Amino acid sequence: MKTNQIKVARMLAVLLLCAGAAAQVSSPPPAASASSTAVNNLGFSERHPRYLMRPGDSFDIAFEYTPEFNQTVTVQPDGYVALRDVGDLYVAGLPTPEVTQKLRDAYGKILNKPVISIVLKDFEKPYFIADGQVGHPGKYELRGDTTVIQAVAMAGGFLSSAKHSDVVLFRRVSDEWVESKVLDVKKMENSHNLTEDVHLRPGDMVFVPKNKISKLQPFLPSTNFSMIPWRF
Repeated sequence: MKTNQIKVARMLAVLLLCAGAAAQVSSPPPAASASSTAVNNLGFSERHPRYLMRPGDSFDIAFEYTPEFNQTVTVQPDGYVALRDVGDLYVAGLPTPEVTQKLRDAYGKILNKPVISIVLKDFEKPYFIADGQVGHPGKYELRGDTTVIQAVAMAGGFLSSAKHSDVVLFRRVSDEWVESKVLDVKKMENSHNLTEDVHLRPGDMVFVPKNKISKLQPFLPSTNFSMIPWRF
């Protein structure tokens, strides 16, 4: 009886081992999680993004072989431009290469392989906003390649009440979503390593919060008061 039980136990053990090996062989590698994919697609990773069309922008459309179709259009508040002979086309939020391709597709219905180029004529100047514990909060023109630390310097530098280790960069990625990234500027400056200093994009906001002492200061007894002697 015991011998049979031992044989059955051995057979079960062998079956379990085989099943485990088969599961390891047949199971596909784990797919990248949604969170890791999202991290890889963060807008902060783009160093030199293309300009995106915005309402109020205007641009010239030039047709190389059919100049009679040349025109200047303005992006309406709803994101559309009114085109001659082909109707309205939505261009808001698109870079110029994509807008050019959409124009070619639209005019390709009435012209034979049109050669089209566009040139921005009037557009919103790139800017960034510095807010919080900086010398001069406000809206600044974004000229050239500017980082967060440089933006703080342009805004008058940190106040004594600033928390250098928790500088927040806000970046709008769509009409519904805004990304944020916390930067330890104090660590970067102390280590003389600016590799983590993020390059700004148009519309970014740099926010410098208060440090703990500044938050508690209103509740601390003031040392700047006059001593009035008691009169008995």
